[in-house]
Amino acid sequence: MSPRAVPWRRPRHELLLLALVAVAALSPVYVVSAQDVSHFCLTRAIAAGELKIDECGGDVLDRSSYNGHSYSNKAPGMSLLAVPSAEAIRLRNAPSWNNVADPRLWGVRVLTSGIAFLLCVFLVGRVAEGIAPGTGGATLVAFGLGTLSFAFAASGFDHDLTAVAGFGAFVLAWARRPGLAGLAGGAAYLLEYEAAAVILLVALYVLLGGTRSLARYCRRCRSRHRAQCRLQLGCVRIAGTQPTHLRGESVPGRQPDSGVLGIHFPSAHGIRLVFVGDRGLLVVWPVVVAATIGLWLLWRRGFRAEAIVAALVTAAFVVGDCGFGDPYGGLSPGPRYLTPALPFLALGLAPAFARWRLPTAALTAVSLVAGMTVGLTWAASASSHYRETVWGELVRVVSQRTDSRLYGDLAKNLLTWAGPTAGVAADAVCACAAAAYVVALARPEQS
Repeated sequence: MSPRAVPWRRPRHELLLLALVAVAALSPVYVVSAQDVSHFCLTRAIAAGELKIDECGGDVLDRSSYNGHSYSNKAPGMSLLAVPSAEAIRLRNAPSWNNVADPRLWGVRVLTSGIAFLLCVFLVGRVAEGIAPGTGGATLVAFGLGTLSFAFAASGFDHDLTAVAGFGAFVLAWARRPGLAGLAGGAAYLLEYEAAAVILLVALYVLLGGTRSLARYCRRCRSRHRAQCRLQLGCVRIAGTQPTHLRGESVPGRQPDSGVLGIHFPSAHGIRLVFVGDRGLLVVWPVVVAATIGLWLLWRRGFRAEAIVAALVTAAFVVGDCGFGDPYGGLSPGPRYLTPALPFLALGLAPAFARWRLPTAALTAVSLVAGMTVGLTWAASASSHYRETVWGELVRVVSQRTDSRLYGDLAKNLLTWAGPTAGVAADAVCACAAAAYVVALARPEQS
């Protein structure tokens, strides 16, 4: 294991930055999606002591059918975590959800995925400040508002939950807490089966500390896996089918029972969509370029094992996403399957800001503009494709203003319930993002 403990320092203006990020990321109220129905109908079923989602889910896309009954085909982690909030808010069945803006559904999303997102942003900021003092705030904002993680913060997708569990496992292993790291790794697998890649790579990192540390990591990780397996086997016993059938995800272009969890060898089509499609990484979130180079700078700072693990986790998820038939996974803000790797990649932002402050800040600004635009409009059905990428749509806003497609696709917002229009609410969200950017990059006054 690394000769030094996990770097951990509080960034300047941390609470203010977290508050601004929270307002910007958690205020959108997206329309109901198949992810919401599949996850939260299972939540209601678990609270009622069963697993069938017939009454709640109806004919939702992301489901498995057997003997005339419907079952969620998602990993059960998010559904389990949502039980307390769904019961407290008294979430109803999916057919009664308001497809435009349901406040109870929004509340369950924020109390599960939203809290996980903020915790992940907090972890990234603290570790970044420890790696390169003075860069934690900028890294916090760049990751929180300038990457794909932002768009899932107030959604029914489980990617941000998986990201914080997987990254948390790595940080705990870095802090020489292999037992707790194993628990976090097991939780990541309970949330998303593709997190097995993180579990394996963190295990190799823990092995640097000796076989005894690895034994503690695996013991805790296996105990969490046993709980997951018991729940999965319960699904199998009730549904009378195989686990692979419960795990299949019904999205266009993906065959759930082919490949490894639907993943094949990367294709030219997949690579193009992931990197330069209308919602590709290099088009919408170019700050990932600085983060990637920054991992090399992290290596040079002496964090060699950590840089390798971060790079391997990132590579595994990017290659995996390029191997999906549809890297965007249906209606989504982008190549969503790689989202759990983004906090690992964000570790490179700290040395990047320290070494190349202005270029990294410029890439962050570009990512905030395009990323916020996608984050506020992706859920509308008309935005399933951005003409000439999101930048082409932004150019049209200049001339068409409120008649532009982007304006019509703006997600509902908490502020709109108080009276302001969607445009005013979007301006407020963007103002919070701009304020976070300015505060994070402002240099401290010299005494």
